[in-house]
Parts: sequence; C-alpha cells; structure tokens
Amino acid sequence: MANRTERTGRAGGTGGTGGTGFVHRVLGPAEERPAWQERPRLATRVGKFVALVGVCALVAVPLLVVVATSLASPDDVVENGGWVLWPTEPTLATYRDILSGGTITHSLLVSVGVTVGGTLISLFGTITLAYALSRDHFSLRRPLLLMVLFTFLFPPSMLPSYLVVKNLGLLDTYWALTLPVAINVFNLVIMRGFFQGLPKELYDAARIDGAGELTVLTRIVLPLSKPVIAVIGLFYAVGYWNSFFHAILYLNDSGDWPLQAVLQTVVTQGAALSGNSSDALADTGTLAAPQSYQMATVVIAILPILVIYPFVQRYFTKGVLTGAIKS
Repeated sequence: MANRTERTGRAGGTGGTGGTGFVHRVLGPAEERPAWQERPRLATRVGKFVALVGVCALVAVPLLVVVATSLASPDDVVENGGWVLWPTEPTLATYRDILSGGTITHSLLVSVGVTVGGTLISLFGTITLAYALSRDHFSLRRPLLLMVLFTFLFPPSMLPSYLVVKNLGLLDTYWALTLPVAINVFNLVIMRGFFQGLPKELYDAARIDGAGELTVLTRIVLPLSKPVIAVIGLFYAVGYWNSFFHAILYLNDSGDWPLQAVLQTVVTQGAALSGNSSDALADTGTLAAPQSYQMATVVIAILPILVIYPFVQRYFTKGVLTGAIKS
C-alpha cells in the first residue's frame, strides 16, 4: 500500500520564524487509519444490510402472525391450521368478545391499577432514597448504601420473600405485588449517580437562600431530573406490567390476577378466556378458534407498552448514560 502524506498544523513558529507552521510527515502502511474509520467495503455493507433485514424479519414476522391471527375469522384460523399470516376476512369479534366485561377486562384493569400505583410508589421511594444517598452531609449515607448494595449482590429467594409477605399480612392483596419490589437497586444507583452529577453550586446557592432539603429536591433537583425520572419510570412500569409470577404466588384467587398472569395461563396451558364467562379459565375445546383468543390477549398485553414507549424514548439514552457516569 502506498505511503500517504499527512499535513498537520501547530501553533508558533518554525525555528526562529513567527506565525503558524505546518509539518509534513509520511504515513507508512503501519500508520494507516484504524479499521473503524475506514469506509467499509461493498461486501461488508451488503452483509450488514442482509443481517439487519434478517433480524427485522425475525421480529416482524412473528408479530405480524400474532396480530393477523387475532384479527382472523374462525374459518381462516381453521383453514390455515391455527396460524394466519394475512386474514382474508379481518374482524374484531374476538376483541369484542374478550373485552365485553369478562375476565380479560377485569385483569386488564387490575394490571393498569398495579402498574400505575406501583410505579408511583417506586418512583417516590427511589427518588427520596437516591437523593438522601447522594448528599455528602447525610451521616448514614455510607452504611445505608452498603446495605442497599448488599441486597443487590444477595437478593432474597422465593421462600423468604413469601414468608415476609405472609407475616406482614399481604397475602391475597395487591400490596404484595408492589411493596416487596418497590425499590430496584439498579434504578436506585442510576438515579443517585444522576443526582450526584448535578452542579454543587445549585445546592450551595439554595442553602444560602435558606432552602431546606425538601425545597431543594422539589424546586431544583426534580425539574432537572426529568430524563432520568422518565427512564426509571419506564423501567418500573414495564416491570410491573410484565410481572406475573408474584400474582400467581401471592394471589390465591385467579379471578384477581393481572393480565400477564392470565396470559401466562392462556398461552402455556392452552386455555382461552371467554369474555362472557365468570370463570377464570374456559376450555379451548368450546371455542371455534382458540388461537384467536390467545393472540388477541397477547396483543392487548403488549399494546400499552408500545404506545407509551415513543413518548419517553427521547429521554432513554440521555437518562441512562447521564445517571451511569458517576456512581
């Protein structure tokens, strides 16, 4: 490979001459630009394009099958062996059936309530604790932080968690789905790092003006922390919305289960929920197209997250990276 000449500028004179001088040096083969700075070859670009298309297909095709099957008529489902790629007669009858006031409707309302309430509780606990751990003058900051990190390294197993919930009298209540998992240590560390990254001059100026800690938190810290709060709130909301194991473990009545617990039973046990039935589960043999009910339940379960995510996506990278810089 031929050598290249690089022209670099430097301030000051060359020798005894003033002004700006330039130095020409020859770049040998060993001093070529790194591979990531070179324009990729045509074969490399084609390979990346094919790989990207393949990954998109792996995600899009199953999602399309789920949506198409949920919109398909019973005849389409039966003719295609249970799975439909493109329904010939799209219909919303399945959605009207399962959302007509039956189990799915109740479980959906339970999921919305648990998600909204649990997210608010988690954000309140995480913000207040992260702010306390970020203040240098807090005397219990170090031992409390070590205790929190210990729970992150050694999380409790299922049996101790169940015994704690039982002894606190939280069984068969929705508090069992929120309080035991109210504060996530990972989210706490990210928010604490974000608070520590704020300029100390803001805290000093507020203290000089006579502001207390609560005023500093509500008037200064929170308005500047919207990106990280949006990201942590999304993390908590997705966690509460997708959680099903705690409901199965702590709620004995399946009629009180949230949507994800019902969906887990619907998909794994081959059962479908009838919108006109008061029972938690109905045998799929009584339905003309049980796959339509299953896929419609899946669509209802993933739709809220798909709707909410675009509104907080612009905060996602900024909030996570900024909060993770300093811990």
